Amino acid sequence: MRSLLVVALLAAVACSPKTENTEVTQPEAHSAADSLLLHPEEMKYLKNIKQITFGGNNAEAYWSFDDSMLVFQSDFAGWGNECDQMYFTHWQTDDLKNNTPKKISTGLGRTTCSYFLPGDQTFVYASTHLGGDACPPVPERRTDGKYVWPIYDSFDIFTADLDGNILNQLTNDPGYDAEATVSPKGDKIVFTSMRTGDLELYTMNIDGSDVKQITSDLGYDGGAFFSPDGTKLVWRASRPQSEEDIKEYKDLLKEGLVKPTDMELYVANVDGTNIQKITSLGKANWAPFFHPSGEKLIFASNHQTERGFPFNLFMINLDGTGLTRITHDGTFDAFPVFSNNGKYLVFASNRNNGGTRDTNLFVAEWIGD
Repeated sequence: MRSLLVVALLAAVACSPKTENTEVTQPEAHSAADSLLLHPEEMKYLKNIKQITFGGNNAEAYWSFDDSMLVFQSDFAGWGNECDQMYFTHWQTDDLKNNTPKKISTGLGRTTCSYFLPGDQTFVYASTHLGGDACPPVPERRTDGKYVWPIYDSFDIFTADLDGNILNQLTNDPGYDAEATVSPKGDKIVFTSMRTGDLELYTMNIDGSDVKQITSDLGYDGGAFFSPDGTKLVWRASRPQSEEDIKEYKDLLKEGLVKPTDMELYVANVDGTNIQKITSLGKANWAPFFHPSGEKLIFASNHQTERGFPFNLFMINLDGTGLTRITHDGTFDAFPVFSNNGKYLVFASNRNNGGTRDTNLFVAEWIGD
C-alpha cells in the first residue's frame, strides 16, 4: 500500500539533508483559514486552504480529470468503516464535516489506491474483497521493533462506476496487485505487483491488456505516478544492498510484509528505460508526484528527523538539485498531488486534528513556482 499513516513508529538513522531554500515571504490575499491551518513558512507556496475531511484516517486523494472531484480512501468509523473504503467528493461544494460522502467501494475487505479513469464516471482501485468479506488483519507490533507494511496477497485491481458497481477485474495473477494510477493521457495504468516474487512496477492499458514489467532490481518498487505528459514515471523504491539487508527484505516478503523506512525516489521513461535515482537523502522519501512543469517532484520525507517523524513535504528538481521544504508542520504531511490544471494541491495531514491521531485531507491553492 502507499499509505503511511502511523508515523510515530518510524525510526531510522539521522542523515545530513541537502541545502534547501528557507526564504520566507508573506503573500497577499490569504484567507482567514490560512492563519489557522497554514504555518507562516508555508504561505510562500500555499493559500486559501480548505479542510476536506474531519475524522479518521483519510489519504490518497486523487483528482478527476476535470478537477471537480476527488476520490480517496478513509477508515473513518463515523462513516461505518472498519478499514479503508473508497469515497468521492465534489471538494468545492460538499460539506464532509456534516455529511457522509458516497461510498463507491463494495464495503467488503480492504481497499486502497483509487484513481479516476477518463470521463470521470469510472475509477480504478485495489480491493481484497475476493479474499473475504472481512478486513484483513493488521500486523501486530513486532518483537524485533521493525515497522512494517502488510502486502496482502488478496489485493487485486478493479474498475467500478461511481455507484460502486464493479465493471471489470484487471488483475488475476496470484499475489499482491495494487497501487494503480492512471496516465494523464488516459491510456495507461501503472501498478505494483508481486507476480515475479518481488515488488515490481508494471504498466497496462486501461482495459488490463498489454501488461509490461518496468522494474527488475531487488527491492520494493511502488507508489508510481505518471508525468503530466505521460512520458515518465516517478516512484519510491527500497534497494537492499548488504547481505543482511537482502535477507531481511526477502524474509519479510515471505511473511507478506515490507519495511518502508529506507526509500528513495526514482524516475524513468514510461517503458522503464533511463532509470535515474533522484534522491539520496536517507530514511523514508516517498509519495512523489510531478510538479505541473514536469521538471520537479513534490514528495513526503522524514530525512531531517532523528526519531523518524515528523514528515513534511519537499520539492526537488529532476536532477536532484534545488531541495526545498514546502510544509512545516510538526506531525505528518504526505500524499501531495497537484490538480491537472496545476492550480491546487491536495495532501493529507495530521494538522488541526485536536490532538488525536486523525489524518485529514486538505486542498490549497498552489502559489509556488
